[in-house]
Amino acid sequence: MNRINSLFNSDKKELLSIYFCAGAPILENTANVIKTLEANGVDMVEIGIPFSDPMADGIVIQDAATTALRNGMSLKLLFSQLKDIRKDLKIPLVLMGYLNPIMQFGFEKFCQACNECGIDGVIIPDLPFGDYMKFYKPIAEQHDIRVVMLITPETSEERIRDIDKQTEGFIYMVSSAATTGAQESFESKKLDYFKRINEMNLTNPRMIGFGISNKETFDAACQYARGGIIGSKFVNLLNEEKDAQKAINRLRDAIKQ
Repeated sequence: MNRINSLFNSDKKELLSIYFCAGAPILENTANVIKTLEANGVDMVEIGIPFSDPMADGIVIQDAATTALRNGMSLKLLFSQLKDIRKDLKIPLVLMGYLNPIMQFGFEKFCQACNECGIDGVIIPDLPFGDYMKFYKPIAEQHDIRVVMLITPETSEERIRDIDKQTEGFIYMVSSAATTGAQESFESKKLDYFKRINEMNLTNPRMIGFGISNKETFDAACQYARGGIIGSKFVNLLNEEKDAQKAINRLRDAIKQ
């Protein structure tokens, strides 16, 4: 069974998924960051593929992507860094990146490389759902790769139910229509959105991302979904510390307070 499905089929609550950008701040540190996160109880890791025009990302992740590209990170190098990651790693791994570099690499070649190094799913924010269904779903399924779709407060109920019907793994609930970035709290409008989606009784589990940085926002994500996805906060801490252990220690402190 795909590791994403195994995780969400378990009884584990308050799941924590961490995003970081491969190649930033240190080019060669990708595997070390992933292993450190698993050793510290993180349930799933999203590995960012750096891109020069990350339209859904805020300044923190944009800067990390720029650093990674300047360091020399590429998809080819990333797969090389991940080729032995499954020797001692059990948690699900998800690649998150934009369509342009994936298409330059070749989508089928990309899915095959994901399968070979133990990647369980991919998140492609600028992949339209209709294009996924028409061109990419059969290829991803052939290689046992879950393509995770994003929904926002503006996504129609019809589209959400269609995504729920046609995908596996989990649904990525974007907390707002804005770009990524840490927030201190979620206002009532966002909480109403969380409640509305929760009451739809979807088949797929959900994770909430964008803006989670402290106990209040993480607890809200866990209340209305299976857990939270933290990106900008961890990327910022990793950039400050240049050490994954120190960064995850500070993050754990932040979401417990």
